[in-house]
Amino acid sequence: MVHVPVLKNEVIKYLSPKENENFIDCTVGQGGHSFAILEKNGPQGKVLGIDKEEDLIKELSQKIKSLNLEKRFLLYCGDYKDLKEIVKKLNFCPVNGILFDFGISSWHLEYSKRGFSFKKDEPLLMNYGKKSSLTARDIINFFSEKEIERILREYGQENFSKRIAKEIVLNRKREKILTTFQLIEIIKKSVPNWYLHQKRHFATKTFQALRIAVNDELNKIAMVLPVAFEILEPKGRIVTISFHSLEDKIVKDFFKKIAKEKKAIILTKKPIVPSFEEIKTNPKSRSAKLRAVIKL
Repeated sequence: MVHVPVLKNEVIKYLSPKENENFIDCTVGQGGHSFAILEKNGPQGKVLGIDKEEDLIKELSQKIKSLNLEKRFLLYCGDYKDLKEIVKKLNFCPVNGILFDFGISSWHLEYSKRGFSFKKDEPLLMNYGKKSSLTARDIINFFSEKEIERILREYGQENFSKRIAKEIVLNRKREKILTTFQLIEIIKKSVPNWYLHQKRHFATKTFQALRIAVNDELNKIAMVLPVAFEILEPKGRIVTISFHSLEDKIVKDFFKKIAKEKKAIILTKKPIVPSFEEIKTNPKSRSAKLRAVIKL
């Protein structure tokens, strides 16, 4: 599978890497954005790539070795919520720019076998990193109907959250809900017939909500943005790519706050979205929104 980084040219434009500057890619994945930065910040500039997935870190490590980039491309297997501790531990400074790509990667959908995709029958896990304790299976089988309904409504913006939660609880009394296809059948029974024939798959919002809940995604974004801003050098930049309105709102509100406090200038008055050409070649990019800020 060829990895296609979303909004790559726009990331480079707004991060604006210069010679010998250092950057952090907090969601390094398969390294698409990081390699693009390394083309611009030589000969001594570095990138620190962080990711929770051991398999992705190992895979990327091999690629870095083959390209003789070990001195310039550093990797750390961990959670970006611990950004401050990671930077301190590795003594990675100064930091001239930080990138966050909050979207789920193609690798998770295609290869993780953890139930992120509703197209495959897999264990209902949805956790980033193998060491995570909470899983989607736990939520579905042990959380109260009220709490499941709240998760689907708040994180998935699912209009039929009440009906789906009720059907989940009814079904789990008969047998444990352990796989993605089991859950899809339950959702199918819960929603009106017309909902099954929309452009967007009828399970999308439920899967999104469970993934966000399992990985505590929104809280982590709200926690890490002030930390990222703190460790950034003056004139340093933060660039974020969000894929749904809940993530984007957290970023937008934080950027507005620091701009109002005259600590930063917002570089993107409106979010930058992919071109028609990019969406055509990479349909998964269609909901991406890029925002950028520069520290004063």
